[in-house]
Amino acid sequence: MQGWTKHADAVAALRASWDAIPPGRPVRLAKRTSNLFRPRSRPDGPGLDVSGLDGVIEIDPVAHTADVQGMCTYERLVDETLAHGLMPTVVPQLRTITLGGAVTGLGIESTSLRLGLPHEAVLEMDVLTGSGEIVTATPDNEHAELFAAFPNSYGSLGYAVRLRIALEPAPAQVRLRHVRFASVVDAAKAIAEIADAGTWHGVPVDAVDGTAFTPDEVYLTLAQFADGVGPTSDYTGQDVFYRSIRERAEDVLTIHDYLWRWDTDWFWCSGAFGAQHPLVRRVWPRRWRRSDVYHRIVALDSKVGISRLLDRVRAVPGRERVIQDIEVPLERLDDFLTWFDREVGMRPVWLCPLRTRRAWPTYPLAPGEVYVNVGFWGTVVVPAGTAPGTVNRRVEAEVHRLGGHKSLYSEAFYDRETFDSLYDTAGLDRVRDRYDPQARLHTLYDKAVRNS
Repeated sequence: MQGWTKHADAVAALRASWDAIPPGRPVRLAKRTSNLFRPRSRPDGPGLDVSGLDGVIEIDPVAHTADVQGMCTYERLVDETLAHGLMPTVVPQLRTITLGGAVTGLGIESTSLRLGLPHEAVLEMDVLTGSGEIVTATPDNEHAELFAAFPNSYGSLGYAVRLRIALEPAPAQVRLRHVRFASVVDAAKAIAEIADAGTWHGVPVDAVDGTAFTPDEVYLTLAQFADGVGPTSDYTGQDVFYRSIRERAEDVLTIHDYLWRWDTDWFWCSGAFGAQHPLVRRVWPRRWRRSDVYHRIVALDSKVGISRLLDRVRAVPGRERVIQDIEVPLERLDDFLTWFDREVGMRPVWLCPLRTRRAWPTYPLAPGEVYVNVGFWGTVVVPAGTAPGTVNRRVEAEVHRLGGHKSLYSEAFYDRETFDSLYDTAGLDRVRDRYDPQARLHTLYDKAVRNS
């Protein structure tokens, strides 16, 4: 019961911080870290104290459930669930993503084809609404509409204080097969087969993601959960995981290392800081080879401007940051990547198939249909004087044309009419009218596009 006592104290501190915000003033979280990649307006005045809401309250190893506070990172959550031989159904790639963030935003990983998205494991959640009330929402109680609209709402409907989630048994090891395909079309056919059968060449597939290095070099990494397969690889030292995909047809990782295989080098993005160079890697402490460290380096560079100075020295005319995750229907994956290579030209890209189990109005993917998340993160050179967001706007338009959707953790440039049609603004407004009648919280459009 100690976990519940601490939780009650944290909720009391949260309520006290709410009371300290003057009536009529906007409400925000008082947190220093973020996994968002979009600018935000500088906050003024006090924020909500969520400092005590960063832990696991209780794990039920019999029911395979966990009660977790909203600001608990997946790193901490995984450490505690693995001690019970359990794991969350979907563990997003980066250690410092919080459970509440993954649910009110959109988390995804290699189990998403089999198990959906993180919010689909939520059984109930306590939400601090814009009225200052904490309500318990479930799929079928009087707050079911809030429960359904909450995923992809990014704090515009409130903040998750506590979530009860379903867990699944965790294996000791994960056997990987890195299967190369000569085209995206061939890889898409394999994804469709795995989605239907749950196997590839007769071997069960518990998780799948992909890495497209070039148009004719596409790999699917097929994971089979197992116990006692054999010696395991370590990609927290000199070796780099994404390079191993090209070098090894098969591999074995511990479940812990599998879940964080992408975090050590921020997929492949740590190369921008020299962290993949053998000499630099030897002196770069392991504890600093992680995504949140790289994120802070990027934030520091944005303030100091070292990259901008180097661009001037190199006579780079202009540069635009293109950091996005999008979903397109499986059958349109080749269409998107063909357009992407022609218009953007960024490789590698990450591929992660997914399938939702029910309709979620704020991110309306068709239940049961296979989509593929395409992740691409970097910058592109643009002509001098190019309007801000030009490349990102083209990405948005193409994804929309292909019947896909874009996650809102990064910059968005939609006009209001298009945004309203894609993210169910009318439904959000109806929920907001009930739970935030004084409009204390910013709208989703304000957060995602206007960067409020």
